[in-house]
Amino acid sequence: MHLQSVIHLQGFLLLFLAAAMLTPVPFALYYADGVLPSLLLSAGITAGIGQVMRSASKITGDLRAKEGFAIVTFGWLLFSFFGSLPFLFSGAIPSFTDAFFETVSGFTTTGASILSNVEAMPPSLLFWRALTQWLGGMGFIVLSLAILPFLGVGGMQLFRAEVPGPVADRLTPRITQTAKILWGVYLLLSVVQTLLLLLGGMSLLDALSHTFATMATGGFSTRNASVGAYQSAYIDWVIIIFMFIAGANFSLHYRALRGDVKIYRFDREFMLYAGIVLVATALVFISNLLYLYTDIERALRDALFQVVSIQTTTGFATADYELWSFFAQYLLLLLMFVGGSAGSTAGGIKVIRLYLVVKFIMNEFTRLLHPQAVVPVRVRRAPVSREIVANVVGFFALYIACFVVGVGVITLFGQDLETAIGAVAATLGNVGPGLGNVGPMDNYGFLPDVSKWTLSILMLLGRLELFTVAILLTPAYWRR
Repeated sequence: MHLQSVIHLQGFLLLFLAAAMLTPVPFALYYADGVLPSLLLSAGITAGIGQVMRSASKITGDLRAKEGFAIVTFGWLLFSFFGSLPFLFSGAIPSFTDAFFETVSGFTTTGASILSNVEAMPPSLLFWRALTQWLGGMGFIVLSLAILPFLGVGGMQLFRAEVPGPVADRLTPRITQTAKILWGVYLLLSVVQTLLLLLGGMSLLDALSHTFATMATGGFSTRNASVGAYQSAYIDWVIIIFMFIAGANFSLHYRALRGDVKIYRFDREFMLYAGIVLVATALVFISNLLYLYTDIERALRDALFQVVSIQTTTGFATADYELWSFFAQYLLLLLMFVGGSAGSTAGGIKVIRLYLVVKFIMNEFTRLLHPQAVVPVRVRRAPVSREIVANVVGFFALYIACFVVGVGVITLFGQDLETAIGAVAATLGNVGPGLGNVGPMDNYGFLPDVSKWTLSILMLLGRLELFTVAILLTPAYWRR
């Protein structure tokens, strides 16, 4: 491995993080919340260490896959460690374990929180908390590729290691240009949603925080009752629309903005994604009308909001779905595994992977009946390579294995099975709220430290698509 290249680029990433830590300063000054010294100290330490790492090393050659995995994984760990400093230095979250958990949850766009009273947090830290999600949503490695020209050589290794999905979608031959396009679309949609939320009566802090969380499919809110605290149908519908947009492939949005609106209709994954949302919403809506709701419009809005929120792994809430029928909770649990589209900011297994797994299973049935038949897996009549199918099946198996092991660890340290299943599904899928004691109106603060560290690892595994992190644990990776 070119260790110097890895260290050099980690230094650049820390300099980016230090600059990002200064963005809450205007809110710290405006609200006079006493956090300004903590922000400046955190940024100073982060920038100092980043500069030392950069000065003590250099890029020694083109980046290979091995360096790409290391830079992305260790970069996310460093961001989570140093990103927790404002919480620690301000005393808002005095425990390092809790501060790290909250920061990992932000950068991985999970939205699982240890805070029991979000509204008691200093406003500038609420902004920083939301900003971590926005940076992690599209990916700060992708942002680095967009603004650091020298990363263009070998940058595809970084792009593949961070962007979710079985195949990294290149919009242009140059990877730096692709990164700029993706972040440009991301920024444009964020600006539009912020303006719409401001029109709905939100303050600038609330509008930015909820936009950051929506577009990143993160779910951190500035209110204890999440989006439900606003009691606004307008705000609900704005957030529903943008959660749905964020859960779809951003490459489609780029092509649509260029005039090819029909691209959505011809994309198999998008149509499946939309179909799952519609079917799940209809089932939850009917279930709620039968057992709980009397207001049809509110029942439909809450059902659609929670289905979109959970499937896109955003994790916002307008209702306590643990009061809904067991069938509705079961559907939401399944959606935690499904997730959004490849190339989106959503977590989970991803719709395209599940589609390919189902196609693969159906083809195996055909092979049993016709052993000599050659039946490739196809998407819109185009054959999918064996390498991609093998990667998808391997990912699916590894995802289930991580879930099973995670549930075992959480139950080992005292949690009931419902809470363990909900917590692991919600963190591995980067959803946020789960079931049991970690439901939409609860938090993760009561868990023992070992459980919080376990769930933090699962959040990183889920956001970086398992293989990027897991490969560093294999002996073959470290062999010459």
